[in-house]
Amino acid sequence: MRRGPERRHEDRRGWPRLQPDRRRSERRKARLRTLLLAAATTLFAHRGAGISPKPGVSVSISEFRPVPPDEAYEDLIQEAAGTYDLDPALIRAVMQTESSFNPTVVSRVGAQGLMQLMPALAEEMGVRDSFDPRENIMGGARYLRELLDRFRGNVRLALASYNAGPTAVAKYGRVPPFRETQRYVKQIQHLIARDHADANN
Repeated sequence: MRRGPERRHEDRRGWPRLQPDRRRSERRKARLRTLLLAAATTLFAHRGAGISPKPGVSVSISEFRPVPPDEAYEDLIQEAAGTYDLDPALIRAVMQTESSFNPTVVSRVGAQGLMQLMPALAEEMGVRDSFDPRENIMGGARYLRELLDRFRGNVRLALASYNAGPTAVAKYGRVPPFRETQRYVKQIQHLIARDHADANN
């Protein structure tokens, strides 16, 4: 999870940061997973029909197209949205902002995967492998649900908490005056609005 220098000590609910050697280890693990996960995230769909060809049917490579990263996890996004009663556009926007749909990314403070979960938070959310797309998305969605419940459905405060931590939001009673957090909230709200507009067109 990205955080500005003003509150980087918090690292999600006051949990300590990963030590440098631990971060290097996690990054190595992430790189080792890249080739395997690339096969899952760069799926192929049949051009025109938008579906894979029937088994045993030979089709030229020119008739296939890679699924864009922002579409590769749509089934998982819908599952998480249904499980935790969330707007799919919210999950999608958080994922895009946090990781650009990269399932193996590790931040400099140790946040991991698509929804950029800190290890302690991932464990609390029941995530065993933060580099597993389904587990990471479900864990991030569960945390978003908890934040929305805590702040009585206020999306702005939930997003600010996802970025800066709920302690900072509780302290100020609003989106904290951190430039990064304010940009973060604004960007995600813009992505959600654009997603809704595209869906209505």
